Amino acid sequence: MDSLNPDHPPLTLTPAEQAPRVWKFWGTALWGLFVFVAMFVGQIGAVVLLAAQRGLPMDLASVQLVGHEPQTLALSVIMGLPATLIAVWLAIRIKKASFVDYLALHWPSWKQLLLGAVGLILIVLVWETMSRALGREATPGFMTDLLKSGRDKGAALLLLFAFSVAAPMSEEILARGFLYRGWSASFLRVPGAILLSSLVWTIVHLQYDMYFLAEVFTIGLWFGYMRYRAGSLWLTIILHALNNLTAVVLTMWLGS
Repeated sequence: MDSLNPDHPPLTLTPAEQAPRVWKFWGTALWGLFVFVAMFVGQIGAVVLLAAQRGLPMDLASVQLVGHEPQTLALSVIMGLPATLIAVWLAIRIKKASFVDYLALHWPSWKQLLLGAVGLILIVLVWETMSRALGREATPGFMTDLLKSGRDKGAALLLLFAFSVAAPMSEEILARGFLYRGWSASFLRVPGAILLSSLVWTIVHLQYDMYFLAEVFTIGLWFGYMRYRAGSLWLTIILHALNNLTAVVLTMWLGS
């Protein structure tokens, strides 16, 4: 055996070589900004392409006109996913790390999935009860109008895929995947990474008012905790998808 052969001593690694290949606080923050910009470019690019196909002038008015259509918004959200994946892959590739391991793309157990789902349901029920007590709508009005308009215009399935598959994957890969991974390995540790990644995820939803942003933040904290507890990004993607799927279905077909 080489380990017993003085001519071939066992391989020893320096501390730098033993350290995990992870972007720390500032590297994660800067790359996270790059990923967010890539996602935004992918989404806007879809709108610009649709406007160009219709022969519209390439100006802000045309982008706004096309961008308000349900089909266009759905395609915009969908196109943000490949842009996000490419940007995150590039950041991880530079570190020469495993894409799967870096993002914790491991399947959760049924117990972890059940715990995550029960916690999510309880959080949503608390906010639903508060909304009713305060006389507020349970879903932002503009989202209700968008989803029902999409249903009436034949874009229901496209919107369902965009908000229940593409959006959860893009947002979770950025927040609970890339950002959490790097920040939890920095001076922030796990609690700080959960808080800061949840805050970033909330900022992504600035189209909502402060009440709904508070709800998003609390759900983000739960997702962050489950990401830590289960060590699985697939878990938060599934939970996020279930949350959005329920909201879309209830609003589009069952909401009054």
